[in-house]
Amino acid sequence: MLLTITTTHSPATDLGYLLLKHPDRAQSVELGFGTAHVFYPESTALKTTCALFVEVDPVGLVRGRGEGEGPLAQYVNDRPYVASSFLSVAISNVFGTALSGIAREREVLVKEAIPLEAVVAQVRITKAGETTLAHRLFEPLGYVVEVEQKPNAITGELRLKGTFILRDLLRHLTVLLPVLDDDKHYWVDDAEVEKLLRRGEGWLAAHPEKELISFRYLKRMRGLTRRALARLDDQEGQAPDEVSEQGDREEHEVEKPLRLQGQRMETVLEVLRAHDVKTVADLGCGEGKLVKQLLDERRFTRVIGMDVSPRTLERAEKRLDVVSMPVTKKARLALFQGSLLYRDKRLEGLDAAVLVEVIEHLDLDRLPFLEENLFRSIRPRIVVITTPNVEHNARFASLMKGTMRHRDHRFEWTREEFRIWGTRVALSHGYAMVWQGIGEDDPALGPPTQMVVFERKEALSLPVQGFAQNNEALFQPGEGI
Repeated sequence: MLLTITTTHSPATDLGYLLLKHPDRAQSVELGFGTAHVFYPESTALKTTCALFVEVDPVGLVRGRGEGEGPLAQYVNDRPYVASSFLSVAISNVFGTALSGIAREREVLVKEAIPLEAVVAQVRITKAGETTLAHRLFEPLGYVVEVEQKPNAITGELRLKGTFILRDLLRHLTVLLPVLDDDKHYWVDDAEVEKLLRRGEGWLAAHPEKELISFRYLKRMRGLTRRALARLDDQEGQAPDEVSEQGDREEHEVEKPLRLQGQRMETVLEVLRAHDVKTVADLGCGEGKLVKQLLDERRFTRVIGMDVSPRTLERAEKRLDVVSMPVTKKARLALFQGSLLYRDKRLEGLDAAVLVEVIEHLDLDRLPFLEENLFRSIRPRIVVITTPNVEHNARFASLMKGTMRHRDHRFEWTREEFRIWGTRVALSHGYAMVWQGIGEDDPALGPPTQMVVFERKEALSLPVQGFAQNNEALFQPGEGI
């Protein structure tokens, strides 16, 4: 079994620090089923590759077990070669420190997303030409997935590319390689549920294939699978929803005197109208307030509402009265569960994506994944993002000094911080950007809400005049950013 991990991060030799394995010294680790060898086929400041080669002792694995059909079935099989739970265990043993997100000499880099490419020499493909499972497992996480399969072969080479935190790549591999193989070489019990939840933290609960992943990872044991799924639902379901709902009520009370919610919705609608948007997704749609307004205008021929919480989507369906909705209106609507952090082909090809008061609910170290997914994978012509202006919080009499407007907010940005972020995103992904305030502009502290409108450069329209107040173009069409 062979796994290689390559980076072009500058300097690429930092990979050795992150993996805690020296590029100039080959190392071997004895495992219960064989030996794992670590070495670096290349190590330069421009490009570094680390290889994990696992030698499995097939005779030692089956001696005395008495399994198989016929005298040679125990010994003649693909177990020593196909990426499986053996490779997952080897990753855990050899790269355990990196898997835990620890790098003593690169503490900042350990939390930074860097360009990575992982190649697994042989993964199981159950039928000739069937490579879709690898795509279903890894693409929602943001990877570019390639599977090279020879004619009539039941295995193929898996190649994963993307910009990720190394710890997350290792966690994805340790969980999903056994899922691809659909087998485990060791006993599975409640401890394996805990391991799945630990390594799936932050990504598995919202993965569209979480049921399949849990079922296969837990060796098709239905009782354990039910327990795992119940715990995953807790991560993305009832308890977080209660926190969010209480925070929504508190935020509404803080902003109620300014009627900010209505102003945000109308300003977003003005932007979409001005840019002649026809198909639009409200990402983090909540209870569907903006979705309802979009559906009321026939100019929007396709309206998508996506939220990470199934419970919130149920309330959105009731608010929109989907059951009694006219057939023609219902045909324009799609409501579904999903995460902004994972690639979702249902969102590709849209004119516009809207995130109203959403990004501040994400941890800052997750923002790079949102950026990659939104501006590189989905890549709509228009992206509209609103977020609180933390400077204006001083004007809210009911808000204690130093607290944020919502108990689930992970950050709130100043005007300068938001513009710096937006500028970097625009430059990195080929968009122009316009910053705008929403609500009455305080001379000292600025508006209560701030918004950026990104427009993809190859699709730039003529500047639209007067679609909103407080319009400040940081990048106008034609400046060549």
